[in-house]
Amino acid sequence: MSTSRREAFRRAVRGEHVDRLILDLAGCPLSGLSPEAERALTAHLGISDAPDPRETLLKALDIDTRGVGDILCPPKSLYQKLSDTAYIDEWGVKRHYTGLYWDIVNAPIVHLSTEDLDDYPWPDPDSIPEATLLAIRDRAKFLHEETDYVVCASHPVYGVFELGLWMCGFEEFMVRMYEDEPFVRKFIQIVLTYQLKVIRRYYEALGPYIDYTSSGDDFATQSSLFLSPAMFQDFIAPAFKERIRFTKQFTDAPFLHHSCGNVARLIPDLIGCGVDILNPIQPSVPDMAPRALRAAYGGKIVFHGGLDTQAELPGGTPESVARAVNQLLDDIEAHKGGYIFAAAHNLQGDVPPENIVAMFRAARAWTPNKQQGGIISCGRSH
Repeated sequence: MSTSRREAFRRAVRGEHVDRLILDLAGCPLSGLSPEAERALTAHLGISDAPDPRETLLKALDIDTRGVGDILCPPKSLYQKLSDTAYIDEWGVKRHYTGLYWDIVNAPIVHLSTEDLDDYPWPDPDSIPEATLLAIRDRAKFLHEETDYVVCASHPVYGVFELGLWMCGFEEFMVRMYEDEPFVRKFIQIVLTYQLKVIRRYYEALGPYIDYTSSGDDFATQSSLFLSPAMFQDFIAPAFKERIRFTKQFTDAPFLHHSCGNVARLIPDLIGCGVDILNPIQPSVPDMAPRALRAAYGGKIVFHGGLDTQAELPGGTPESVARAVNQLLDDIEAHKGGYIFAAAHNLQGDVPPENIVAMFRAARAWTPNKQQGGIISCGRSH
């Protein structure tokens, strides 16, 4: 008899042999698909008119994960909707929709001094409505008790590093890490205090009903790190470690962290901070090659994702995508556990729906060292 979804997930996280590969699509904020990709996929599968197209497509692709929660926005904050294509978020960061992303167009604390931080109108975590938390809890509880899906709670707060980059501007914040240490340390402490208050309320509500939880904070570019490992250890790691430690007081769920880019040199530090699952494997970066990651860190951390979203998924064919899936899973030795299958990042509108279907059907059909022959059929739709 095949292992249940949840038991297969637990075995994978423990690094044990699995007979069911966990497939993740939209289970966490880093494995989703854009509205354009979702519309094309539901049309391709012939389910656009289904009462719940998202759930129907997840079932059609035999996806094991389901996501709950989101970044929480306190009513007592700077949040303001300006138009259908512009808003100011709870931290005072103004964003404009540019056709694909909500891009940042200001840096609200770029000119503030250390002393000025005391007077900035920070969001009030205590103003998050209890009803918001209960609604998320009820969804998680339903999934936990009525289904066998692997439930992931989205992170409810942003990371300290990305908030510093957004609120000060990328260049200014990184320069201040070298030239204005008191400012950076005070900023990080303010954000950490906010994080811990939200975390307590969020995970006290959801903790018993989730199988893993996620966070995101980008520490790297495509080729290298934004900051040296020494700077990470000095400024970022203490707050990040405390965030994870505090989260784990309220849930036994493994902690997934996402950072785009080449974070190979930070992996030991991320493990030291308490990260259980790392997303993604940046497939075009030699330092992040799946085979090398398995050799270096197998049994120390679980890997999540890794199928190329920059070239293969948007530019390949169903046949080449299926071959890439088999190569990835062979290289990462997915049957040994320690791995969750997903694309390297969210699927954008330029990914053909046929390739999405091919990806997940090939992953579900995969067995170790399977030859390329016989996988082409994974590209066919229903």
